[in-house]
Amino acid sequence: MTTRPAIVLLSGGLDSATTLAIARADGFAPIALSFRYGQRHACELDAARRVARAAGVGEHRFVDIDLRALGGSALTSDLAVPKDRDLAAGEIPITYVPARNTIFLAFALALAEVRSAADIFIGVSAVDFSGYPDCRPEYLAAFERLAVLATKVGVEGRPLRIHAPLLHLCKPEIIRRGLALGVDYGLTRSCYDPDPAGRACGHCDSCRLRRGAFATLGLPDPAPYQ
Repeated sequence: MTTRPAIVLLSGGLDSATTLAIARADGFAPIALSFRYGQRHACELDAARRVARAAGVGEHRFVDIDLRALGGSALTSDLAVPKDRDLAAGEIPITYVPARNTIFLAFALALAEVRSAADIFIGVSAVDFSGYPDCRPEYLAAFERLAVLATKVGVEGRPLRIHAPLLHLCKPEIIRRGLALGVDYGLTRSCYDPDPAGRACGHCDSCRLRRGAFATLGLPDPAPYQ
């Protein structure tokens, strides 16, 4: 085990909670980074706090970004969240937030330089996802190259590495890995459109992928649903 610092993007959802557990299991000392970016609900941020606390994270930072000023997504504007759509349709859904992962990784990159961390963890998957272009392996490889070119540490020969340990895992595999590492998925929230009490809708893409994965494993989803 080492105590090398690593920046871990933590949304409060199933994937980021698993990624945090993997970073810890790999011997890193995680610095959790979450964003108030104008998303339509705050329950995922409450979940991020719970997950970080349960994992014993020593430092958890929240950054405010107003992506509602740009709009273009059902998560950052008054557009309706799609329900029960065909997940195999192939189009990029309106829940895609333009450039969100690029913006988040840019902040993580800056914090990594400030905290002398050479590693950044992000919980994206290119298997069970909604077709978002910033969840693909080629995107992450391109951002890692950018990190070398655009940072002082990269120019000095100390490049930062982007870790995406879930990239080639499907949702049931992600849950299985997390359970083996002791992740309490009852602390996490994944819904795009929860009610005021924080209960999941059960019909958005995120809910359906999550519930289907637990069902595949023969397990109940511990998150509350409407």
